[in-house]
Amino acid sequence: MTAVPGGRNRPDGGKRQSMATAEQIKALVRSYSEGDQERFLSVTMQIAAHAARGGKDRLAQELREMVEEAKKKASVTVRPVPIARPRGELSGLAVASYPKTRLADMVLETEVSDRLHGVVQEYRQVDRLRAHGLVPRRRLLLIGPPGCGKTMTASALAGELSLPLMSVQLHAVITKFMGETAAKLHVVFDAMAETRGVYLFDEFDAIGSHRAATNDVGEMRRVLNSFLMFLERDDSDSLVLAATNLVEMLDPALFRRFDDVVNYGIPTSPMRRDLIKNRLAAFAPARITWNSVLAASEGLSHAEIVRACNEAAKDAVLQDRKTVSTKNLATAFERRAQLKGKTEGT
Repeated sequence: MTAVPGGRNRPDGGKRQSMATAEQIKALVRSYSEGDQERFLSVTMQIAAHAARGGKDRLAQELREMVEEAKKKASVTVRPVPIARPRGELSGLAVASYPKTRLADMVLETEVSDRLHGVVQEYRQVDRLRAHGLVPRRRLLLIGPPGCGKTMTASALAGELSLPLMSVQLHAVITKFMGETAAKLHVVFDAMAETRGVYLFDEFDAIGSHRAATNDVGEMRRVLNSFLMFLERDDSDSLVLAATNLVEMLDPALFRRFDDVVNYGIPTSPMRRDLIKNRLAAFAPARITWNSVLAASEGLSHAEIVRACNEAAKDAVLQDRKTVSTKNLATAFERRAQLKGKTEGT
C-alpha cells in the first residue's frame, strides 16, 4: 500500500506522529506563556526533526531556517544579568543558578505532583493568603531514594517561580571548629531574608542526623539545634528545601518544623513508560515491545532510566540509525541494573 502525506495509510493511522506533535505544541504554548525563548526554539527544532522523519523535508527546512534567524536576532539583544549572587560570607557557602526546569518536565506520582503544584500556587498568591491570616507552605522536606527527582524538584520550583536556586554547600558549612558551623548557618538564613530564592540543603542528613545517635558528638547536636532554631524563626519569603536519601537518620524533631514532607519513590510502570517516551521523543521507534522494556527497567530510578535512554540514543546515532530498537533499549536498562546491583553491593 502506498503511503500518503500525513501517514493516513500507516498501520497505526498516524497516531504516533500526531500524539508526539500534540505534546510538542503544548510545550510550545507553555514555553511562550513563560517567556522561555530558548525552550521555545528547542521544541521547534524537535518539531522540525519530527517533520523530517515524516517525509516533510520542506517544512523541516523552513522551521530550521526560522530558528536560525530567531537565534541571530536574539544574539544582538541585550539580556538582563541576574542580580542575585552569593556575596561576602555567603559566596563560599552557596552556589546560585537560574533553572529553566518546570514541573511539567518531570514525571512524578500524581500525589507528589499535586502537592508541588499546590506549593507553587500558594507562593504565587501569598498576598491573598496573608490577607486571611494564612501563610504559604515554604519549608519542604524531600525524602526518597537517590535519583528520583528531589534535586530536580528544587530546580523546577525555582523555574516555576522565577527565583534563583541557591544550593547550600554543606561541605563548606560544616567545619570541625566549635561554633563555626552554626555561625555559617546563620549567614545562610540571613541571606534568605535579603535574597529571595529557593534554598536547597541537599544530603541534609549531614546536619539533621538523630541527636541521640551513638556515634554523634556534642558539636553536631548543637548544629542541629541551631538549624532548628533558625528554621523556626525564619519568616522570609524564600523557599527552604531539605533533601535526603537517609530518612531513617533524621531527628524526629525535624519533621514538625517543615510545612510539608514529600516522599519520592522508584517510578512505577506507567511512570517509566512516560519517562522513556519523553526522553526518546526524537528517537522513538515505530514499534516498541513495552513489556520487555518495562521489565528491564523495573527497580531503576528516574536518573538511571534517563542515563539508559541516553546510552540507547547514542548507540543509535553512532550506528547511523534514526530510532532506537527495543533490544538496544532493553540492553541499556539491563546494564544499568547490573551497575546498580554492583554499586549497592559495595
